[in-house]
Amino acid sequence: MPGESDNYDGGGSLMAKVIGMTGDHAVAYAAKQCDVDVVAAYPITPQTIIVERFSDYVANGEVKTEYVCVESEHSAMSACVGASTTGARVFTATSSQGLALMHEILYIASGLRCPIVMAVVNRALSAPINIHCDHSDMMGSRNCGWIQLYCENGQEAYDLTIQAFKIAEDPDILLPVTVNFDGFITSHCIEGVNILPDENVKTFLPPRKAVYKLDPANPITIGALCFTDYYFEIKAQQEDAMTKVSAKVREVGEEFGKITGRSYGLIETFGLEDAEVAIMCLGSTAGTARVVVEKLKKAGKPVGVIKVRLFRPFPSREIVEAVKGLKALTILDRVATSGAPSGPLCSDVKTALYAETEKPLITNVIYGLGGRDMSPLNLEKIFNDTLKTASVGKIDRPIGYVGVRE
Repeated sequence: MPGESDNYDGGGSLMAKVIGMTGDHAVAYAAKQCDVDVVAAYPITPQTIIVERFSDYVANGEVKTEYVCVESEHSAMSACVGASTTGARVFTATSSQGLALMHEILYIASGLRCPIVMAVVNRALSAPINIHCDHSDMMGSRNCGWIQLYCENGQEAYDLTIQAFKIAEDPDILLPVTVNFDGFITSHCIEGVNILPDENVKTFLPPRKAVYKLDPANPITIGALCFTDYYFEIKAQQEDAMTKVSAKVREVGEEFGKITGRSYGLIETFGLEDAEVAIMCLGSTAGTARVVVEKLKKAGKPVGVIKVRLFRPFPSREIVEAVKGLKALTILDRVATSGAPSGPLCSDVKTALYAETEKPLITNVIYGLGGRDMSPLNLEKIFNDTLKTASVGKIDRPIGYVGVRE
């Protein structure tokens, strides 16, 4: 492929090669390296390239995956659930209305403890019809019992896809995972992605060994009717598994860092060591925010940025620690609030900080709906407004829209 070059670690040993690829290609390549047993998928912009590219791998004999072409996203997730309960390693991808159509089966996948990995290329929900990025698709399913990771760029999309299988299939977890990244901004933009050798991925991620699976030789019941006598207990077990996810994500991220030099945590901060105010966001906006922070710091302004990588389960403790000492915080939500007092990310942050005696003044900004660009100038204005909030000690407007014509 064009753009390949060798990349060596600090010890001088061959670690990876850099390939120019889009975010969609990076995720398809990662799934190929993960020795997936079954892919069931239906195309939808802007994720189509993922399953399209993976189908090429199947057709070319590069993988031994069973590729199931289905008639809808609802069917895709249903097939994934069936395959996962037999002990298979399962992958799929979707966006927008496709995820919405899957909504019923998302709860079944998590309730049956199916460690499915799904790439969600975030895209606006209709109407009006729009194929560009915002987070309304995944935020509409944010409480479906899936672990949810958000990526800033193609490199993170590649890395977190590999990590997602290891997290999902851990015997203490057994929950499905979504790897979210921004439609077109990340999915269709080409950048250099550090690709691990196949053997390194195989060592990091050995074949799935399911303990509980549908097997005629050892029959068990999965998904039986469950009334008031046991439903509550089953859901409590599911929630108990979710409480173990944060530690597992950190553990897997650190293990991945030992072989790549790229360690991953639940959140990532930049410039907070001397900051009085900060912006918090998900996805690709974090990269632009860091550039703006560098500019403003050179002008002597005490600003920083907090990127949330793990959204479900919500990293409350890490966020409480990160915002200590801040006077004001602006939280960016790339989704309409639809009657709520604030956006989903902002609401969760406010809940996490509710019991804290000292906390920053919090403002919510809605931005980027339907793919509307968040420019460095927009972000610079948000930082300056946040600095003003900190200086006067009160919030002028709790929630606002940036980048919209009024």
